[in-house]
Amino acid sequence: MHTAYITHPVCAKHDMGGWHPEAPGRLSAIEDRLHAAHLFDYLVHMHAPRVQRDQLLRVHDAAYLDALEARKPEVGVVSLDGDTALNPFSLEAAYHAAGGVVLGVDEVCSRDIQNAFIACRPPGHHATRTQAMGFCLLNNVAVGAAHALAAHGLARVAIVDFDVHHGNGTEAIFHEDPRVMLVSTFQHPFYPYSGADSGNDHIVNLPLPAGTTGVRYREVFEAEAMPRLEAFAPEMVFISAGFDSHREDDMGQFGLVEADYVWVTRQLMGLAERHAGDRLVSVLEGGYDLSALARSVAAHIKALADL
Repeated sequence: MHTAYITHPVCAKHDMGGWHPEAPGRLSAIEDRLHAAHLFDYLVHMHAPRVQRDQLLRVHDAAYLDALEARKPEVGVVSLDGDTALNPFSLEAAYHAAGGVVLGVDEVCSRDIQNAFIACRPPGHHATRTQAMGFCLLNNVAVGAAHALAAHGLARVAIVDFDVHHGNGTEAIFHEDPRVMLVSTFQHPFYPYSGADSGNDHIVNLPLPAGTTGVRYREVFEAEAMPRLEAFAPEMVFISAGFDSHREDDMGQFGLVEADYVWVTRQLMGLAERHAGDRLVSVLEGGYDLSALARSVAAHIKALADL
């Protein structure tokens, strides 16, 4: 059993401007670190395919998808909001990012691999059924979770989001679907200023204050997240893997370090082993300090690959 590393070259062509923190250099920093840490050759490398429209329609409205296509520029950059923009390659990158998660699901469910890391961008967890926001165009992890349910006949899947920002788009998409448990840890109050009240049993929001350290994070996760996940007994585990909770990342004010990401990764691998036949797919979300991002992803992948 192996760990897949799924990406696509077009994901490096999505560029919202040199000032923007969600930049193409995120992916090159990750790959450089994987080479430097001698991890790259231990992974099964796969190109992310282009997602199919019917796979997107499980979580996004047709009118929204059509509107994105209509806004795609031939040259330059078109702003969708103050944080999110399209260049000529952005939608193609988003289609391959979502398709990469679908491929990861298919490979894990076929038992060809044990788990997968989707190194694609743009990220996705802020995108709702009808709106791009927070650097996100398509909700990649939601596309994967819906695919696991629809195409592989799973009854319950869990999404654990450890990005410093609340996974509001993922919550909105699955708020009324009890087959999907979302556990989201995030800084609060903070962008997108949501998630303080989950509203139902299968949405587990764990807002934490600025300054939360790894010690406190582990205490809360072990006491509040893991019992809910164990009781839910998911048949597949997804991770919205945002690394902007790192203490060196200026996008948030958490104090996590690489060892904390290793710890939470191993917790979720144990969950997948007990309930899901080891099926786990991790999807890149945030992380904007390039050094901290690269080191954290390498530590996360090393844990996934049990190296």
